[in-house]
Amino acid sequence: MSGSNSSHPGAGPAVANADEPLGLTVHSMPSPKQALDGSEGRRTMVGRWKMIAVMLCCAAPVIASYFTYYVIRPEGRRVYGELIDPQRPLPATSATARDGTPTTLRALKGQWLLVTVADAACDALCERQLYLQRQLRESLGREKDRLDRVWLVSDDAPVPPRLDNGLRGATVLRVPAAELAQWLAPAAGHTLAEHFYVVDPLGNWMMRFPARMDTEGAGRAKRDLDRLLRASASWDEPGR
Repeated sequence: MSGSNSSHPGAGPAVANADEPLGLTVHSMPSPKQALDGSEGRRTMVGRWKMIAVMLCCAAPVIASYFTYYVIRPEGRRVYGELIDPQRPLPATSATARDGTPTTLRALKGQWLLVTVADAACDALCERQLYLQRQLRESLGREKDRLDRVWLVSDDAPVPPRLDNGLRGATVLRVPAAELAQWLAPAAGHTLAEHFYVVDPLGNWMMRFPARMDTEGAGRAKRDLDRLLRASASWDEPGR
């Protein structure tokens, strides 16, 4: 036995090494929080903020223009017209063009409207309203194509030929008075025919000018229209 052991001098150390425990290196997996803290998480957050920024940029013009007129009250800006709150959308009311073509009031959507109402006989007040309506639109200069003149005729009588020249370029629609009264409303103590009504391109009646407006009042109404057109310039374009 002793001779056998002496013939293998390296056997002792080899057995000793075999009895030693193995050393293992354990690599831990990253936690979800650590992943978010890395570059991939940062890219995700940056992408989300960019998406929010793009959405805000798209909505900002419309929000800003309506904030100007519907949140900042007229007392602070000396607005001449009276804001309508809540707004009243164009009704699905049948109408007839001057040539007898059937249509609806909702077909007027897509353009700023300056509306006046009168019966077909068109007395002195009506003629003055149509004159001021035409002058107001012309005074807007290059922005005038963004505003349509609309005369809503409240009865079935024929429109006198004497008005033909003044009505060039205007939209004339015949709508029963009872149906008009369900949409437009005059100030207390006045009639529909005494006012001008402003309708936005979305089809909402949103402003009413004072009854029996004179020349000085027309100048103040022009300033209101200028402000409206400027505030909506980024999202409203001429024509429907």
